Amino acid sequence: MTNVAISFAVFLLAFVAIGIASSLQKKNTTDDYLVAGRSVPPWLAALSAVATNNSGFMFIGMIAYTYRVGIESIWMMVGWVVGDLFAWLLVHPHVRRQSEADDVATIPALLGNSKHGSQRIVIVLAGLMTFVLLGVYAAGQLKAGSTALQTLFGWDPKLGAVIGAAIVVVYCFSGGIRASIWTDAAQSMVMMIAMAVLLIAANAKVGGPSEMWRNLEAQDATLVRWFPADLKFGFAAYLLGMIFGGFGAIGQPHILVRFMAIRSVDEMYRARQIYFLWFIPFFAASIVVGLYARALMPDLRSIPLTSTLTESQATELAMPEMARRLLPDTLIGLVLAGLFSATMSTADSQILVCSGTITQDINPRWKDSYFASKLATLAVALLALTVALFAGQGVFSLVLIAWSALGAGLGPALMLRLFHVRLTTLTVALMMTAGVSTVIVWNAIGYDGDVFKLLPGMVASFAAWPLGQWLSRVFGDRTTPSNA
Repeated sequence: MTNVAISFAVFLLAFVAIGIASSLQKKNTTDDYLVAGRSVPPWLAALSAVATNNSGFMFIGMIAYTYRVGIESIWMMVGWVVGDLFAWLLVHPHVRRQSEADDVATIPALLGNSKHGSQRIVIVLAGLMTFVLLGVYAAGQLKAGSTALQTLFGWDPKLGAVIGAAIVVVYCFSGGIRASIWTDAAQSMVMMIAMAVLLIAANAKVGGPSEMWRNLEAQDATLVRWFPADLKFGFAAYLLGMIFGGFGAIGQPHILVRFMAIRSVDEMYRARQIYFLWFIPFFAASIVVGLYARALMPDLRSIPLTSTLTESQATELAMPEMARRLLPDTLIGLVLAGLFSATMSTADSQILVCSGTITQDINPRWKDSYFASKLATLAVALLALTVALFAGQGVFSLVLIAWSALGAGLGPALMLRLFHVRLTTLTVALMMTAGVSTVIVWNAIGYDGDVFKLLPGMVASFAAWPLGQWLSRVFGDRTTPSNA
Protein backbone atom coordinates (compact mmCIF):
# COMPACT_ATOMS: atom_id res chain seq x y z
CA MET A 1 0.00 0.00 0.00
CA THR A 2 2.94 2.34 0.62
CA ASN A 3 4.05 1.96 -3.01
CA VAL A 4 0.49 2.69 -4.17
CA ALA A 5 0.39 5.84 -2.04
CA ILE A 6 3.73 7.04 -3.40
CA SER A 7 2.69 6.37 -7.00
CA PHE A 8 -0.66 8.08 -6.44
CA ALA A 9 1.00 11.13 -4.87
CA VAL A 10 3.62 11.45 -7.62
CA PHE A 11 1.11 11.32 -10.48
CA LEU A 12 -1.33 13.60 -8.68
CA LEU A 13 1.39 16.18 -8.01
CA ALA A 14 2.35 16.02 -11.70
CA PHE A 15 -1.21 17.00 -12.69
CA VAL A 16 -1.28 19.79 -10.12
CA ALA A 17 2.08 21.02 -11.44
CA ILE A 18 0.65 21.25 -14.96
CA GLY A 19 -2.15 23.47 -13.67
CA ILE A 20 0.25 25.66 -11.76
CA ALA A 21 2.56 25.91 -14.81
CA SER A 22 -0.30 27.53 -16.72
CA SER A 23 0.18 30.58 -14.49
CA LEU A 24 3.26 31.39 -16.56
CA GLN A 25 0.94 32.47 -19.37
CA LYS A 26 -1.83 34.04 -17.34
CA LYS A 27 -2.76 37.69 -17.15
CA ASN A 28 -4.37 39.14 -14.05
CA THR A 29 -7.62 40.03 -15.81
CA THR A 30 -11.11 38.62 -15.51
CA ASP A 31 -11.19 37.90 -19.24
CA ASP A 32 -8.08 35.74 -18.97
CA TYR A 33 -9.36 34.11 -15.76
CA LEU A 34 -12.72 33.13 -17.30
CA VAL A 35 -12.05 32.50 -21.03
CA ALA A 36 -8.23 32.45 -21.32
CA GLY A 37 -8.27 35.51 -23.56
CA ARG A 38 -10.01 33.45 -26.28
CA SER A 39 -6.62 32.06 -27.33
CA VAL A 40 -6.91 28.29 -26.75
CA PRO A 41 -5.80 26.02 -29.66
CA PRO A 42 -8.53 23.70 -31.04
CA TRP A 43 -6.82 20.45 -30.01
CA LEU A 44 -6.45 21.71 -26.45
CA ALA A 45 -10.07 22.85 -26.26
CA ALA A 46 -11.26 19.50 -27.66
CA LEU A 47 -9.29 17.35 -25.21
CA SER A 48 -10.39 19.60 -22.37
CA ALA A 49 -14.03 19.25 -23.40
CA VAL A 50 -13.69 15.44 -23.45
CA ALA A 51 -12.23 15.36 -19.95
CA THR A 52 -14.68 17.90 -18.54
CA ASN A 53 -17.65 16.09 -20.06
CA ASN A 54 -16.65 12.60 -19.05
CA SER A 55 -14.47 12.34 -15.95
CA GLY A 56 -16.51 11.39 -12.87
CA PHE A 57 -19.55 10.54 -14.95
CA MET A 58 -17.68 7.99 -17.07
CA PHE A 59 -15.00 6.69 -14.69
CA ILE A 60 -17.42 6.18 -11.80
CA GLY A 61 -21.02 6.57 -12.96
CA MET A 62 -21.06 4.91 -16.38
CA ILE A 63 -18.94 1.95 -15.29
CA ALA A 64 -21.25 1.46 -12.30
CA TYR A 65 -24.35 1.75 -14.49
CA THR A 66 -23.01 -0.87 -16.90
CA TYR A 67 -22.09 -3.09 -13.95
CA ARG A 68 -25.75 -3.02 -12.87
CA VAL A 69 -27.62 -3.32 -16.18
CA GLY A 70 -25.14 -5.02 -18.54
CA ILE A 71 -24.73 -4.60 -22.28
CA GLU A 72 -27.94 -2.59 -22.73
CA SER A 73 -26.01 0.44 -21.45
CA ILE A 74 -24.60 0.70 -24.98
CA TRP A 75 -27.73 2.60 -26.02
CA MET A 76 -26.77 5.42 -23.70
CA MET A 77 -23.49 5.69 -25.62
CA VAL A 78 -25.21 5.57 -29.03
CA GLY A 79 -27.78 8.19 -28.09
CA TRP A 80 -25.33 10.42 -26.23
CA VAL A 81 -22.85 10.49 -29.13
CA VAL A 82 -25.54 11.30 -31.69
CA GLY A 83 -27.02 14.03 -29.50
CA ASP A 84 -23.60 15.49 -28.78
CA LEU A 85 -22.82 15.58 -32.50
CA PHE A 86 -26.00 17.58 -33.15
CA ALA A 87 -24.94 20.01 -30.41
CA TRP A 88 -21.57 20.50 -32.12
CA LEU A 89 -23.18 21.04 -35.51
CA LEU A 90 -26.07 23.29 -34.48
CA VAL A 91 -24.97 25.25 -31.43
CA HIS A 92 -21.29 25.24 -30.44
CA PRO A 93 -19.92 27.33 -33.36
CA HIS A 94 -22.62 29.95 -32.71
CA VAL A 95 -21.56 30.10 -29.04
CA ARG A 96 -18.00 30.98 -30.09
CA ARG A 97 -19.07 33.53 -32.69
CA GLN A 98 -21.79 35.27 -30.68
CA SER A 99 -19.91 35.40 -27.37
CA GLU A 100 -17.10 37.33 -29.04
CA ALA A 101 -19.53 39.59 -30.91
CA ASP A 102 -21.33 40.43 -27.65
CA ASP A 103 -18.06 40.55 -25.66
CA VAL A 104 -19.39 38.24 -22.92
CA ALA A 105 -17.61 35.53 -20.94
CA THR A 106 -20.55 33.63 -19.40
CA ILE A 107 -23.56 31.71 -20.69
CA PRO A 108 -26.12 33.78 -18.70
CA ALA A 109 -24.73 36.95 -20.30
CA LEU A 110 -24.88 35.31 -23.73
CA LEU A 111 -28.49 34.31 -23.09
CA GLY A 112 -29.54 37.71 -21.79
CA ASN A 113 -27.91 39.85 -24.49
CA SER A 114 -29.13 40.26 -28.06
CA LYS A 115 -29.08 42.86 -30.81
CA HIS A 116 -32.21 44.30 -29.17
CA GLY A 117 -30.45 45.03 -25.89
CA SER A 118 -29.73 43.47 -22.53
CA GLN A 119 -32.35 41.72 -20.36
CA ARG A 120 -31.11 42.04 -16.81
CA ILE A 121 -33.70 39.70 -15.26
CA VAL A 122 -32.82 36.92 -17.71
CA ILE A 123 -29.12 37.25 -16.91
CA VAL A 124 -29.74 37.08 -13.16
CA LEU A 125 -32.16 34.13 -13.40
CA ALA A 126 -29.81 32.19 -15.65
CA GLY A 127 -26.93 33.10 -13.34
CA LEU A 128 -28.74 31.80 -10.27
CA MET A 129 -29.66 28.58 -12.09
CA THR A 130 -26.06 28.10 -13.17
CA PHE A 131 -24.79 28.79 -9.66
CA VAL A 132 -27.10 26.25 -7.99
CA LEU A 133 -27.02 23.44 -10.56
CA LEU A 134 -23.33 23.61 -11.38
CA GLY A 135 -22.64 23.68 -7.65
CA VAL A 136 -24.52 20.36 -7.37
CA TYR A 137 -22.71 19.05 -10.45
CA ALA A 138 -19.33 19.96 -8.96
CA ALA A 139 -20.34 18.19 -5.76
CA GLY A 140 -20.87 15.04 -7.82
CA GLN A 141 -17.29 15.32 -9.05
CA LEU A 142 -15.96 15.72 -5.50
CA LYS A 143 -17.90 12.61 -4.48
CA ALA A 144 -16.44 10.71 -7.43
CA GLY A 145 -12.90 11.66 -6.44
CA SER A 146 -13.48 10.73 -2.82
CA THR A 147 -14.66 7.28 -3.96
CA ALA A 148 -11.20 6.61 -5.37
CA LEU A 149 -9.50 7.53 -2.09
CA GLN A 150 -12.01 5.51 -0.09
CA THR A 151 -11.24 2.37 -2.08
CA LEU A 152 -7.51 2.98 -2.23
CA PHE A 153 -6.74 3.97 1.36
CA GLY A 154 -9.92 3.17 3.27
CA TRP A 155 -10.37 6.85 4.09
CA ASP A 156 -13.67 8.35 5.06
CA PRO A 157 -15.19 9.71 1.81
CA LYS A 158 -15.65 13.10 3.47
CA LEU A 159 -11.88 13.47 3.80
CA GLY A 160 -11.48 12.74 0.09
CA ALA A 161 -14.03 15.43 -0.76
CA VAL A 162 -12.17 17.98 1.40
CA ILE A 163 -8.84 17.16 -0.28
CA GLY A 164 -10.50 17.41 -3.69
CA ALA A 165 -11.98 20.81 -2.89
CA ALA A 166 -8.55 22.06 -1.78
CA ILE A 167 -6.96 20.91 -5.06
CA VAL A 168 -9.77 22.58 -7.00
CA VAL A 169 -9.00 25.91 -5.33
CA VAL A 170 -5.29 25.49 -6.19
CA TYR A 171 -6.19 24.80 -9.84
CA CYS A 172 -8.47 27.83 -10.04
CA PHE A 173 -6.18 30.27 -8.27
CA SER A 174 -3.12 29.23 -10.27
CA GLY A 175 -4.38 29.96 -13.75
CA GLY A 176 -8.16 30.20 -13.99
CA ILE A 177 -9.79 28.46 -16.94
CA ARG A 178 -6.40 28.05 -18.64
CA ALA A 179 -5.18 25.87 -15.75
CA SER A 180 -8.34 23.80 -16.04
CA ILE A 181 -7.91 23.35 -19.80
CA TRP A 182 -4.21 22.43 -19.55
CA THR A 183 -4.80 19.81 -16.87
CA ASP A 184 -7.87 18.51 -18.70
CA ALA A 185 -5.79 17.81 -21.80
CA ALA A 186 -3.19 15.85 -19.84
CA GLN A 187 -5.92 13.96 -18.03
CA SER A 188 -7.69 13.07 -21.28
CA MET A 189 -4.60 11.14 -22.26
CA VAL A 190 -4.23 9.52 -18.84
CA MET A 191 -7.93 8.61 -18.77
CA MET A 192 -7.56 6.75 -22.07
CA ILE A 193 -4.38 5.02 -20.87
CA ALA A 194 -6.12 4.04 -17.62
CA MET A 195 -9.01 2.45 -19.51
CA ALA A 196 -6.60 0.57 -21.80
CA VAL A 197 -4.56 -0.72 -18.84
CA LEU A 198 -7.68 -1.95 -17.08
CA LEU A 199 -8.99 -3.67 -20.21
CA ILE A 200 -5.68 -5.46 -20.82
CA ALA A 201 -5.50 -6.64 -17.21
CA ALA A 202 -9.15 -7.76 -17.19
CA ASN A 203 -8.75 -9.60 -20.46
CA ALA A 204 -5.77 -11.48 -19.04
CA LYS A 205 -7.80 -12.43 -15.94
CA VAL A 206 -11.21 -13.28 -17.40
CA GLY A 207 -10.41 -14.00 -21.03
CA GLY A 208 -11.60 -12.45 -24.26
CA PRO A 209 -15.05 -11.06 -25.05
CA SER A 210 -16.60 -14.52 -25.53
CA GLU A 211 -15.41 -15.71 -22.11
CA MET A 212 -16.65 -12.51 -20.51
CA TRP A 213 -20.01 -12.91 -22.25
CA ARG A 214 -20.44 -16.49 -20.96
CA ASN A 215 -19.49 -15.35 -17.47
CA LEU A 216 -22.16 -12.62 -17.48
CA GLU A 217 -24.80 -14.90 -18.97
CA ALA A 218 -24.14 -17.46 -16.23
CA GLN A 219 -24.60 -14.76 -13.59
CA ASP A 220 -27.78 -13.25 -14.99
CA ALA A 221 -29.16 -13.56 -18.52
CA THR A 222 -30.42 -9.97 -18.40
CA LEU A 223 -26.81 -8.74 -18.36
CA VAL A 224 -26.38 -9.83 -22.00
CA ARG A 225 -29.78 -8.56 -23.11
CA TRP A 226 -29.30 -5.97 -25.85
CA PHE A 227 -32.55 -4.05 -25.35
CA PRO A 228 -34.13 -2.85 -22.11
CA ALA A 229 -37.26 -4.75 -21.13
CA ASP A 230 -40.69 -3.45 -20.09
CA LEU A 231 -40.24 0.07 -21.44
CA LYS A 232 -43.50 1.98 -20.90
CA PHE A 233 -43.13 4.10 -24.04
CA GLY A 234 -41.19 1.71 -26.28
CA PHE A 235 -37.59 1.51 -27.42
CA ALA A 236 -37.79 4.38 -29.94
CA ALA A 237 -38.78 6.82 -27.20
CA TYR A 238 -36.06 5.38 -24.94
CA LEU A 239 -33.35 5.92 -27.58
CA LEU A 240 -34.67 9.39 -28.42
CA GLY A 241 -34.39 10.25 -24.74
CA MET A 242 -30.72 9.25 -24.81
CA ILE A 243 -30.13 11.40 -27.90
CA PHE A 244 -31.62 14.35 -26.06
CA GLY A 245 -29.31 13.46 -23.17
CA GLY A 246 -26.30 14.06 -25.42
CA PHE A 247 -27.90 17.14 -26.96
CA GLY A 248 -28.14 18.53 -23.43
CA ALA A 249 -24.54 19.70 -23.90
CA ILE A 250 -26.07 22.91 -25.32
CA GLY A 251 -27.03 23.90 -21.77
CA GLN A 252 -23.77 23.05 -19.96
CA PRO A 253 -21.87 26.27 -19.18
CA HIS A 254 -18.69 24.48 -18.08
CA ILE A 255 -18.44 22.84 -21.53
CA LEU A 256 -19.59 25.79 -23.60
CA VAL A 257 -17.00 28.08 -22.01
CA ARG A 258 -14.30 26.00 -23.70
CA PHE A 259 -15.73 26.96 -27.06
CA MET A 260 -15.82 30.60 -26.01
CA ALA A 261 -12.10 30.26 -25.26
CA ILE A 262 -11.07 28.65 -28.57
CA ARG A 263 -8.97 30.84 -30.88
CA SER A 264 -11.55 31.26 -33.65
CA VAL A 265 -14.83 29.87 -34.93
CA ASP A 266 -12.98 28.58 -38.02
CA GLU A 267 -11.15 26.10 -35.81
CA MET A 268 -14.34 24.52 -34.43
CA TYR A 269 -14.34 21.88 -37.20
CA ARG A 270 -10.89 20.67 -36.20
CA ALA A 271 -11.85 20.69 -32.53
CA ARG A 272 -14.95 18.59 -33.31
CA GLN A 273 -12.88 15.94 -35.11
CA ILE A 274 -10.43 15.61 -32.22
CA TYR A 275 -13.24 15.59 -29.66
CA PHE A 276 -15.06 12.61 -31.17
CA LEU A 277 -11.85 10.70 -31.91
CA TRP A 278 -11.35 10.66 -28.12
CA PHE A 279 -14.93 10.68 -26.88
CA ILE A 280 -16.27 7.62 -28.72
CA PRO A 281 -13.44 5.18 -27.82
CA PHE A 282 -13.45 6.40 -24.22
CA PHE A 283 -17.22 5.93 -23.89
CA ALA A 284 -17.01 2.44 -25.42
CA ALA A 285 -14.10 1.51 -23.16
CA SER A 286 -16.06 2.53 -20.05
CA ILE A 287 -18.83 0.14 -21.03
CA VAL A 288 -16.44 -2.76 -21.59
CA VAL A 289 -14.68 -2.01 -18.28
CA GLY A 290 -18.09 -2.09 -16.57
CA LEU A 291 -18.84 -5.49 -18.10
CA TYR A 292 -15.47 -6.89 -17.08
CA ALA A 293 -15.94 -5.47 -13.58
CA ARG A 294 -19.21 -7.40 -13.26
CA ALA A 295 -17.55 -10.57 -14.54
CA LEU A 296 -14.64 -10.19 -12.09
CA MET A 297 -16.56 -8.95 -9.03
CA PRO A 298 -20.14 -10.27 -9.06
CA ASP A 299 -20.91 -9.02 -5.57
CA LEU A 300 -19.38 -5.65 -4.72
CA ARG A 301 -21.20 -5.65 -1.39
CA SER A 302 -18.54 -8.00 -0.09
CA ILE A 303 -16.01 -5.16 -0.32
CA PRO A 304 -15.21 -3.60 3.08
CA LEU A 305 -16.79 -0.21 3.78
CA THR A 306 -19.76 -0.73 1.46
CA SER A 307 -22.21 -2.22 3.93
CA THR A 308 -23.83 1.16 4.62
CA LEU A 309 -24.13 2.13 0.95
CA THR A 310 -27.05 1.70 -1.41
CA GLU A 311 -26.65 -0.72 -4.33
CA SER A 312 -26.06 2.17 -6.71
CA GLN A 313 -23.40 3.74 -4.49
CA ALA A 314 -21.69 0.39 -3.87
CA THR A 315 -21.31 -0.31 -7.59
CA GLU A 316 -19.61 3.07 -8.00
CA LEU A 317 -16.59 1.46 -6.34
CA ALA A 318 -16.25 -0.87 -9.36
CA MET A 319 -13.49 0.92 -11.25
CA PRO A 320 -11.14 1.75 -8.33
CA GLU A 321 -11.69 -1.69 -6.78
CA MET A 322 -10.99 -3.35 -10.13
CA ALA A 323 -7.71 -1.43 -10.36
CA ARG A 324 -6.79 -2.43 -6.82
CA ARG A 325 -7.33 -6.13 -7.53
CA LEU A 326 -5.73 -6.37 -10.96
CA LEU A 327 -2.88 -3.89 -11.26
CA PRO A 328 0.61 -3.54 -9.77
CA ASP A 329 1.10 -0.75 -7.27
CA THR A 330 2.55 1.80 -9.70
CA LEU A 331 -0.28 1.41 -12.18
CA ILE A 332 -2.89 1.54 -9.42
CA GLY A 333 -1.46 4.91 -8.47
CA LEU A 334 -1.55 6.08 -12.09
CA VAL A 335 -5.14 4.98 -12.70
CA LEU A 336 -6.54 6.38 -9.48
CA ALA A 337 -4.53 9.61 -9.66
CA GLY A 338 -5.90 10.07 -13.18
CA LEU A 339 -9.44 9.43 -11.95
CA PHE A 340 -9.11 11.70 -8.93
CA SER A 341 -7.44 14.59 -10.74
CA ALA A 342 -9.81 14.33 -13.71
CA THR A 343 -12.83 14.70 -11.45
CA MET A 344 -11.17 17.62 -9.70
CA SER A 345 -10.44 19.31 -13.00
CA THR A 346 -14.08 18.97 -14.03
CA ALA A 347 -15.13 20.38 -10.68
CA ASP A 348 -12.82 23.36 -11.04
CA SER A 349 -14.30 24.13 -14.48
CA GLN A 350 -17.75 24.21 -12.96
CA ILE A 351 -16.64 26.25 -9.97
CA LEU A 352 -14.91 28.78 -12.24
CA VAL A 353 -18.08 29.14 -14.28
CA CYS A 354 -20.09 29.68 -11.10
CA SER A 355 -17.66 32.31 -9.85
CA GLY A 356 -17.86 34.05 -13.22
CA THR A 357 -21.63 34.01 -12.92
CA ILE A 358 -21.43 35.73 -9.53
CA THR A 359 -19.09 38.49 -10.66
CA GLN A 360 -20.23 38.96 -14.25
CA ASP A 361 -23.98 38.26 -14.05
CA ILE A 362 -25.44 38.37 -10.56
CA ASN A 363 -23.34 41.30 -9.30
CA PRO A 364 -21.75 43.02 -12.34
CA ARG A 365 -20.21 45.71 -10.09
CA TRP A 366 -17.46 43.11 -9.55
CA LYS A 367 -17.12 42.48 -13.30
CA ASP A 368 -13.58 43.81 -13.62
CA SER A 369 -12.35 42.74 -10.19
CA TYR A 370 -9.82 39.92 -10.41
CA PHE A 371 -9.81 39.69 -6.60
CA ALA A 372 -13.60 39.36 -6.46
CA SER A 373 -13.42 36.55 -9.02
CA LYS A 374 -11.08 34.61 -6.76
CA LEU A 375 -13.22 35.22 -3.67
CA ALA A 376 -16.26 33.98 -5.60
CA THR A 377 -14.31 30.87 -6.61
CA LEU A 378 -13.55 30.11 -2.96
CA ALA A 379 -17.20 30.61 -1.96
CA VAL A 380 -18.50 28.30 -4.69
CA ALA A 381 -15.92 25.64 -3.80
CA LEU A 382 -17.21 25.70 -0.22
CA LEU A 383 -20.79 25.34 -1.48
CA ALA A 384 -19.88 22.33 -3.66
CA LEU A 385 -17.99 20.75 -0.77
CA THR A 386 -20.99 21.18 1.53
CA VAL A 387 -23.29 19.45 -0.98
CA ALA A 388 -20.75 16.65 -1.50
CA LEU A 389 -20.47 16.06 2.25
CA PHE A 390 -24.17 15.91 2.98
CA ALA A 391 -25.97 14.88 -0.24
CA GLY A 392 -27.26 11.31 -0.16
CA GLN A 393 -27.30 10.75 -3.93
CA GLY A 394 -24.62 8.77 -5.74
CA VAL A 395 -22.35 10.26 -8.39
CA PHE A 396 -24.43 9.01 -11.32
CA SER A 397 -27.67 10.46 -9.94
CA LEU A 398 -26.18 13.82 -8.99
CA VAL A 399 -24.54 14.28 -12.37
CA LEU A 400 -27.56 13.26 -14.44
CA ILE A 401 -29.98 15.44 -12.45
CA ALA A 402 -27.75 18.51 -12.75
CA TRP A 403 -26.93 17.82 -16.42
CA SER A 404 -30.62 17.41 -17.29
CA ALA A 405 -31.81 20.47 -15.39
CA LEU A 406 -29.13 22.65 -17.01
CA GLY A 407 -29.78 21.18 -20.46
CA ALA A 408 -33.53 21.74 -20.26
CA GLY A 409 -33.37 25.00 -18.30
CA LEU A 410 -30.75 26.86 -20.33
CA GLY A 411 -30.35 24.93 -23.58
CA PRO A 412 -33.58 25.63 -25.53
CA ALA A 413 -33.68 29.37 -24.77
CA LEU A 414 -29.96 29.72 -25.54
CA MET A 415 -30.38 27.88 -28.84
CA LEU A 416 -33.22 30.16 -29.92
CA ARG A 417 -31.22 33.22 -28.88
CA LEU A 418 -28.21 32.07 -30.90
CA PHE A 419 -30.46 31.71 -33.93
CA HIS A 420 -31.57 35.31 -33.33
CA VAL A 421 -35.12 34.43 -32.32
CA ARG A 422 -36.60 37.36 -30.43
CA LEU A 423 -37.54 36.29 -26.89
CA THR A 424 -39.18 38.37 -24.18
CA THR A 425 -38.01 38.16 -20.58
CA LEU A 426 -41.26 36.44 -19.62
CA THR A 427 -40.75 33.85 -22.35
CA VAL A 428 -37.23 32.97 -21.23
CA ALA A 429 -38.34 32.74 -17.60
CA LEU A 430 -41.22 30.42 -18.54
CA MET A 431 -38.95 28.24 -20.68
CA MET A 432 -36.39 27.91 -17.90
CA THR A 433 -39.06 27.13 -15.30
CA ALA A 434 -40.85 24.59 -17.51
CA GLY A 435 -37.62 22.79 -18.39
CA VAL A 436 -36.24 22.44 -14.87
CA SER A 437 -39.57 21.60 -13.21
CA THR A 438 -40.37 18.95 -15.81
CA VAL A 439 -36.98 17.30 -15.29
CA ILE A 440 -37.56 17.20 -11.53
CA VAL A 441 -41.12 15.87 -11.80
CA TRP A 442 -40.20 13.26 -14.43
CA ASN A 443 -37.39 12.00 -12.25
CA ALA A 444 -39.63 11.93 -9.17
CA ILE A 445 -42.47 9.91 -10.76
CA GLY A 446 -40.06 7.18 -11.84
CA TYR A 447 -40.23 7.35 -15.64
CA ASP A 448 -36.55 8.17 -16.09
CA GLY A 449 -35.68 4.55 -16.83
CA ASP A 450 -38.18 4.55 -19.70
CA VAL A 451 -37.39 7.94 -21.26
CA PHE A 452 -34.42 9.99 -20.12
CA LYS A 453 -35.62 13.09 -18.29
CA LEU A 454 -33.98 15.58 -20.64
CA LEU A 455 -36.39 14.72 -23.46
CA PRO A 456 -39.58 15.76 -21.62
CA GLY A 457 -37.65 18.63 -20.04
CA MET A 458 -36.61 20.08 -23.39
CA VAL A 459 -40.03 19.45 -24.94
CA ALA A 460 -41.65 21.35 -22.08
CA SER A 461 -39.17 24.20 -22.44
CA PHE A 462 -39.73 24.56 -26.19
CA ALA A 463 -43.51 24.28 -25.64
CA ALA A 464 -43.34 27.22 -23.24
CA TRP A 465 -41.83 29.39 -25.99
CA PRO A 466 -45.04 30.23 -27.92
CA LEU A 467 -46.98 30.46 -24.66
CA GLY A 468 -44.54 32.99 -23.25
CA GLN A 469 -44.61 35.09 -26.42
CA TRP A 470 -48.42 35.09 -26.42
CA LEU A 471 -48.63 36.08 -22.75
CA SER A 472 -46.11 38.86 -23.39
CA ARG A 473 -48.32 40.26 -26.14
CA VAL A 474 -51.46 40.01 -24.01
CA PHE A 475 -50.08 41.46 -20.77
CA GLY A 476 -47.04 43.33 -22.03
CA ASP A 477 -43.48 42.60 -21.00
CA ARG A 478 -42.13 45.70 -19.29
CA THR A 479 -38.77 44.06 -18.70
CA THR A 480 -37.96 43.70 -22.41
CA PRO A 481 -35.22 46.11 -23.60
CA SER A 482 -36.62 49.43 -24.69
CA ASN A 483 -35.08 49.13 -28.14
CA ALA A 484 -36.60 45.67 -28.73
